[in-house]
Amino acid sequence: MMPISNFPIVVVACQVFQDLFARFAKAEAVQKFIFLDYGLHRVPRKLNQAVQEALDTLVEPSLVVLGYGLCGNGLHGIRAGKHTLLISRADDCIAILLGSYARYQREFIAEPGTYYLTKGWLESGSNPLQEYQEYVEKYGAQNAEWLIDSQYHNYKRLVFVAHNQADLDKYRPQVKEVTRFCTRWGIRHEEIMGSTDFFENLLKQVSVLGQRNENFIVVSPGGELHQEQFLRPGI
Repeated sequence: MMPISNFPIVVVACQVFQDLFARFAKAEAVQKFIFLDYGLHRVPRKLNQAVQEALDTLVEPSLVVLGYGLCGNGLHGIRAGKHTLLISRADDCIAILLGSYARYQREFIAEPGTYYLTKGWLESGSNPLQEYQEYVEKYGAQNAEWLIDSQYHNYKRLVFVAHNQADLDKYRPQVKEVTRFCTRWGIRHEEIMGSTDFFENLLKQVSVLGQRNENFIVVSPGGELHQEQFLRPGI
């Protein structure tokens, strides 16, 4: 069997990470990039199907870097097939965008009722305002009010996570528009500058797959991803 170090590297990732891969992944080291639609996370079953199909279409045994977390259990049950998989040990993309699982936990403990926004979610229409507008079209205004309240009434903080000042400035008007809609639940708006540490360490892990690292999961050929692999001691 070919040593894993000789396998071609393929990236299968959510579009939310496309800019970061462009900045930090060495193009000459990655044979192929596959970026999947932001909106798939809203239906975990569809996310699972799209990721599995992307893996199954790869002809050559590869080291596949998955630009995802568990994502609402959407990555549970993903089969490696003939490939080796590498994925961040994170519940979702927020921990990755914040830079570490530890920072994500600190934010969660301090402000458990936090709804996070990124430019990817804004561009995909994944936010309370957009969802409310979709509900109105499908179910009418009265039912839309009930549906949106049932989803978001427990949130108290809306945080926009960006990695540079340009994105903060560009998307601030859109974030404020969403926040104005969310004031019905007493939500306040904050901005956080994310970190690329978690993401950069994911890419570094490619060269040291044999070294155990609690922040990443490696699935060997023939194996599967399972929810339990994302759990951490004491959680």
